[in-house]
Amino acid sequence: MQLSARRIAEHVAAGELSAVALFDALMERIAAENPRLNAFVHLEPEAGRAEAAAADARAARGEALPLLGVPFTVKDNIWVGGRPATQGSRLFADFVAPQDAVAVARLRAAGAVFAGITNCSEFACKGVTTNLLHGPTRNPWNPELTPGGSSGGAASAVAAGLSPLALTTDGGGSTRRPAAHVGVVGMKPSAGVVPHPIGFAEPVFGNSVVGQMARSVGDVALMLDALAGPDPRDPQSVTVRGRFLDLASKPDPTGLRVAYSPRLGLGFAVEPDVARCVERAVRLLEDAGVPVEEADPVWPEGAGESGLMALQFAGLASLYGDRFRAEPELFDPDIAVQIEAGLGTTGAEVARALHLREEAYRALAAFFTRFDLLITPTTPVTAWPLDQLGPATIEGRPASPRGHAVFTPLFNHCYAPACSIPCGLDDRGLPVGLQIAGPRLSDARVLTLAAVMEEMIGWSAMPPMRAG
Repeated sequence: MQLSARRIAEHVAAGELSAVALFDALMERIAAENPRLNAFVHLEPEAGRAEAAAADARAARGEALPLLGVPFTVKDNIWVGGRPATQGSRLFADFVAPQDAVAVARLRAAGAVFAGITNCSEFACKGVTTNLLHGPTRNPWNPELTPGGSSGGAASAVAAGLSPLALTTDGGGSTRRPAAHVGVVGMKPSAGVVPHPIGFAEPVFGNSVVGQMARSVGDVALMLDALAGPDPRDPQSVTVRGRFLDLASKPDPTGLRVAYSPRLGLGFAVEPDVARCVERAVRLLEDAGVPVEEADPVWPEGAGESGLMALQFAGLASLYGDRFRAEPELFDPDIAVQIEAGLGTTGAEVARALHLREEAYRALAAFFTRFDLLITPTTPVTAWPLDQLGPATIEGRPASPRGHAVFTPLFNHCYAPACSIPCGLDDRGLPVGLQIAGPRLSDARVLTLAAVMEEMIGWSAMPPMRAG
């Protein structure tokens, strides 16, 4: 899938490319590559081909929709009407979504063609993409490694050329980290930018958003243009101004106050290869005349994922604790540990975590009175072996199973936009991601700097399996 989503839509609208021919070629590629990647867990080629034929018919009638004929995938925890939606869980093995999620409906209204459902970890609550129902998803750069999680199926598919666009979720980095591990772009919009009133209940109320994944910032912006806008059924949803694609197509960083925080002010361990790649990208930005100041947010005591994980544990316990007590064998053991922790969490502990989240929100807001945007690593490590929750050590220090995930969750808790872009390869030839974050509802500004840096970095690397 070499063409961008924007070019696909333009060629289909002009009658220069058949959406059906494109879809058939995509299905052939998926058939060839998915057996070793396990990126897709559900495909309906005939139904998708009918959608592609409808796109060709719309083009013949002179319609020029922004995503006309562009294939897209949907993560297994987002509803597609009439299709399975399992959340990677045996509990939902037979569940069929009764209707489209708002995001799916909006992509279809923009002319996009549903291509399949991608794998995720159980309840999208692990940093790797494994589950008891569908098995593990593999990284196209090295099938012995993980693509991260929980949107690993989407990431693997986009990186391997099995879809130009992917619809994901991000409750603590589940879009951005897999994007970093496979060398694609992953966007977590501000809370409320993409409404999500239809679908499964989220374990961490307010944190999870519908994310976007593509091979370029421009395609992510194009996708977000189709998705953004209020819905009266979602109390968090907001109206946002401007067209994201226009800003990403002609990005102007003039006047932006940019900060760079190598360890996010919390002393996180970072592998030297990752630090070098991110630092090199920051220097390119400075060489282009955009001033960058090294500065850290001043977080409240206890900030960081460990102080806030009680919210996820308690949320999982509230949703699935009764079923877990009755049938523990149905659950991924890694998720069982989280549910057990949630069952033992007190109301006072949940309240403390909520107060800490508010303090973190105010701390980041104070930081963004001095700066417009913040650059950090997306992850402190590159991809690790498939059978591990995370690397045992990072920068020579012992690492917890969530040590790889430390740079992303605070932006969820603060409802802020953040985008990961590829910024180089480590010494093993694996992709490194750079994260750009801003204050809530500064999504356009985040994408502007992402587009600027994407052009400066000149990323064009592909997984070795795609060579030639």
